[in-house]
Amino acid sequence: MFRSQCMTAGILFIILTFCFGRWSCINGEVNDIFAYEVYTQDIIGGDVFFEIIDPVELEYTYRLRPAKDFGTPFNASFRVENVALVPAEPADACTALKNAYDTRGNVVLIERGECSFLTKTINAEMAGARAAIITESNVESTEYDYYIEMVHDNSDRDANIPAGFLLGKNSRVIRSTLQKLNRKYAVINLPVNLTFTPPHLINHPPWLGW
Repeated sequence: MFRSQCMTAGILFIILTFCFGRWSCINGEVNDIFAYEVYTQDIIGGDVFFEIIDPVELEYTYRLRPAKDFGTPFNASFRVENVALVPAEPADACTALKNAYDTRGNVVLIERGECSFLTKTINAEMAGARAAIITESNVESTEYDYYIEMVHDNSDRDANIPAGFLLGKNSRVIRSTLQKLNRKYAVINLPVNLTFTPPHLINHPPWLGW
């Protein structure tokens, strides 16, 4: 009897040790299944996040898929705070930006199409932008709700700023909200570190259905 009680106590000790560590019990019972606590770093791969801090209607955290093989990386040496996210003019940024005065030192929001991702990024760089965010604006596109791998156009050019792809739905809401508020830009921080943040605690835009 005493031996059986010791074995039970030992098992209970191990279970409690896991429960108060990185492991978590589902219902707290001895015979329950254990669930591993998933952190954002486990699911996002090489993606990065930025946050809009103004206007309040857009104050959420947004996910970006960095360009695969052109531009510079969103690494530890790149960080911008309290800078403007400015929609490009023209929207596709396939020619020189007409609103370079607004984009200089800021981040440019660009629509996909009509030219390569690299061309758009280079035009953003030429307009003084510190980064380019490119997105699908065609709601009829089969890729509207997906992250696209942005690749080099096989030319002999390259960009010296980072570029990332934003979901089309996010871009549509950002643009429409800025137009509604009669604003030229939103204010962002890029990137934000969510490495050890559980996914359910990220302040995702509600229109994505998280």
